[in-house]
Amino acid sequence: MADVNSDLDFVRVNKEAFLNCPEESVDYAVMEKTKDAVVVPMDAGWSDVGSWSSLWEVSEKDEQGNSHHGDVISHNANNNYVFAETGMVATIGVEDIVVVQTKDAVLVVKKDQVQDVKKVVEVLKKANRSEYQLHREVYRPWGKYDSVDAGSRYQVKRITVNPGEKLSVQMHHHRAEHWIVVSGTASVTIDDKTMLVAENQSVYIPIGSVHALENPGQIPLQLIEVQSGSYLGEDDIVRFEDRYGRA
Repeated sequence: MADVNSDLDFVRVNKEAFLNCPEESVDYAVMEKTKDAVVVPMDAGWSDVGSWSSLWEVSEKDEQGNSHHGDVISHNANNNYVFAETGMVATIGVEDIVVVQTKDAVLVVKKDQVQDVKKVVEVLKKANRSEYQLHREVYRPWGKYDSVDAGSRYQVKRITVNPGEKLSVQMHHHRAEHWIVVSGTASVTIDDKTMLVAENQSVYIPIGSVHALENPGQIPLQLIEVQSGSYLGEDDIVRFEDRYGRA
């Protein structure tokens, strides 16, 4: 904790120090070894909701015992938990299952086997897949971005910049960017020129140009970013100035 950084509502500890910590739960690492602990009985109806099945237990249910969240259609289905984030989910003739549909992936599992989701994570790690680490929608101190499409030499993001916030002054070695404003007004700086870009207007940022994006308005700024180039990784960012203290 001697080297921490604030990130929105999170306090992030030093990454190297954290990775060097043994993977032990507080039960084994602390509680079983301390002589300064006291156990007090308490009746508060507590549940730590540690799994999808326990979330079903504490959720409101319909007459068939189903707990639905989002756009869900159910027929002849009982005692299911269905979470639909971005599209419609239909269940027919199934019972005692959990269905979780997000922008990243779809999970379908029997309620009594939800703890085995960690085995899927192990498979993803062994296959060196990015799903267990990266999300399609990523939050930043200035807002968020949603990676809506990607190919071998292009990537499309929907970017939301909160009122009064600003992305870092930065440059890319391998990609160019095209910004199309969908709603709000953007203050765009490219090298030594700053301009306002309004709805339905666009601007092009060539490879190697020092640029910045800011929302000077009172409503969220939403734009579509089209990246093109030989390398589109998030580590192709050279920051020259950042109000949030990122390297």
